[in-house]
Amino acid sequence: MLTRLASTSHEELYRVDDPETGLRGFIALHSTRLGPAAGGLRMRVYDGDAAAIDDVLNLSRGMSYKNAAAGLPLGGGKAVIMGDPARDKTPALLRAMGRAIEALQGRYWTAEDMGMAPDDMAEIARETRFVAGLDHGQHASGDPSPITAKGVFNAMRAGAAEVFGSDDLRSRHVAVQGLGHVGWHLCRLLHEAGAHLSVADMNAGRVANAVSEFGACAVAPEQIHATEADIFAPCAVGGILNARTIPEIRARLVVGAANNQLAMPEDGDALHARGILYLPDYVANGGGIINVAAEILRITDSGPWVAERLDAMQATMTQILNRAKGEGLSPAPIADRMIEDQLLQVAV
Repeated sequence: MLTRLASTSHEELYRVDDPETGLRGFIALHSTRLGPAAGGLRMRVYDGDAAAIDDVLNLSRGMSYKNAAAGLPLGGGKAVIMGDPARDKTPALLRAMGRAIEALQGRYWTAEDMGMAPDDMAEIARETRFVAGLDHGQHASGDPSPITAKGVFNAMRAGAAEVFGSDDLRSRHVAVQGLGHVGWHLCRLLHEAGAHLSVADMNAGRVANAVSEFGACAVAPEQIHATEADIFAPCAVGGILNARTIPEIRARLVVGAANNQLAMPEDGDALHARGILYLPDYVANGGGIINVAAEILRITDSGPWVAERLDAMQATMTQILNRAKGEGLSPAPIADRMIEDQLLQVAV
């Protein structure tokens, strides 16, 4: 079921195959320097194995940085299943993935990500102990999406204070790309704060619901990044900030829930050159893994523990912004430098 693949950038990389259930996917462990690798399981359609491998490698690396930025004793890992979750996901396929995760003997903990739900995690948990994001159990943390959205919302307020001189989001225009679990919760928080919303998603039903519930303006998915707005919030797939889209962005602040928003590291510098403040995604969207970590670490009274770490994560973002402003650089390389220093210290 597990076939180890060579990797020069990650500690472990595996292909997962189970012909009986149709399962094909990959698991990557980027780093276990801070603790067992932790990161979600996503299921989506990929163009092929190479695309899935690129995704799992990039996402697992991002989890190392995200977990370190959140101050968690966890390393970075990720898993992907190739397929359409609406058509190809079955209990048998999920249980097969659970057996693959169990075979890693705790070096990797999984949780909910794109294409997954708490019920899916419960199915996986029938075959492995190393799963979090469950709805039931003594330390169950449930759907991490609301906590992820809260962390992004807090980061957005910090960025607004830097760009606009106030963290009050009332009457700010926010263009939200992606109305999945996190994007939807973020829209709710922004609506309650009095922000004006423009939204886009490949699912027309979700867009219609956002227009009805939040008074949002619907925008075509290929145009949402170019919407004239105060803030652009990428909450879909990664790589949206690239050489093609950055010249078209009309917002002054970019902060969202998507992972790996920068297509290339230098894209952070390109945003900075245009006077657009980009908040590093793995700091802004770390709320979900904090919530999941409470379950992994068996925290009994998780509410205050999660809240304390959300506050600390916001303080980290403020520190990154202050250092970036002082050095006249994009926050992206500043954040990377801070986290890499931490990981190197642990390695020594």
